[in-house]
Amino acid sequence: MNQDKVAILTDSGGDIPKELLEKYHIYQIPLRILYKEREYLDGVNISANTVYAMLPIEIPKTSLPDGALINQVFDQIKADGYEKVLIVCISSNLSGTCNVMKILGDAYHGLECHVLDTKNISIGSGFLALRAAQYLEHGMCWQELLQKLPLEVPNSRVFFCVKSLEYLQKGGRIGLVAAAFGTALNLKPIISCNSDGIYYTAGKALGRVQSIHKLEALAQQMAGHAEVELAIMHGDAAEEAERIYADLKTKIPKGKITVQGQISPALGVHTGPGLLGIGVFRKTRE
Repeated sequence: MNQDKVAILTDSGGDIPKELLEKYHIYQIPLRILYKEREYLDGVNISANTVYAMLPIEIPKTSLPDGALINQVFDQIKADGYEKVLIVCISSNLSGTCNVMKILGDAYHGLECHVLDTKNISIGSGFLALRAAQYLEHGMCWQELLQKLPLEVPNSRVFFCVKSLEYLQKGGRIGLVAAAFGTALNLKPIISCNSDGIYYTAGKALGRVQSIHKLEALAQQMAGHAEVELAIMHGDAAEEAERIYADLKTKIPKGKITVQGQISPALGVHTGPGLLGIGVFRKTRE
């Protein structure tokens, strides 16, 4: 039931799997991946594996969604009978997507648009778009949705570790994480987004194995004893992600793993191969 004819629109940086986009009728705008001689739409005509394979040859840049494409999606949303749009975006301190969506949404005639800056990345942002869609499915009105969803932002977190900080550093996405973090000692940071939506070091560990254990421990801490939704994300590290899946079944017994898979190609540009991430979402009562 969607009494106020509200559409949910997100960007591809939210890492919502295709089957969940379809299940909840969520519209998605792809980020852009720019090579010197060609351009791709994130997850549309390029895969994460292709990005990883090309990194030794060329590290591409990423860019905001195309303005004309955003307006085309607005046109489609309007044609589909919606009157309002909740636009759920990755952190404005990691991408300009939030800003361009707001500018174009405010200027678009025929739809009432509202932008939520999730202060988050990957499924940390995606969880909030999914939650909004669930609220609408259960009959929540537009005004209540606009009041309630921002209160959920602190309930969504993603923690991740990478094999190398090289790609975050080259992409200018290093945030508050030291670029030369422990390279001599093989000290690995566990990265998350702070309340301003900027990357920071949530924890640290010595080596790959210990960094995965620390990643799981931080997810446990975030989950506490509550019933939570979990996501296990990876960047060309499927086998390690499967081991995390098995670990979390024991370590977070009240956790429901609702999302599992590879991050988007655009996010892979900035993290490189070997990323492992855990998303935790604590639901409040409706």
